[in-house]
Amino acid sequence: IALIIFAAAACLTNAGSQATAAEVVHYQCKEWKAKHIHDEKKAKTIAETLKKLGCEVKAVQHNGHMDVKYRCVKEKKMPVKTHQDAVKWEKWFKEYGFKVYHTHRS
Repeated sequence: IALIIFAAAACLTNAGSQATAAEVVHYQCKEWKAKHIHDEKKAKTIAETLKKLGCEVKAVQHNGHMDVKYRCVKEKKMPVKTHQDAVKWEKWFKEYGFKVYHTHRS
């Protein structure tokens, strides 16, 4: 997961360069979801990643863990360079309860 999150941060910094994107990942999470995370550093990284993706995020620490709550009401698009990247992102989004699919640029 850490590798995916690191890759996510790298990918997000290049999200604006649609000219080189081969595929586009579409994602949405209308309802609030939550992850209960015991590693504070990991929780902060996930919260930051979700924010960079344009999601609403609330992080609350209690009982020795952190709850990261998030949603993304409107569908968002993220250009990626390869099919492999699109598949990795789809897997990551599904793990977090997002509706997700990708399209191929022509």
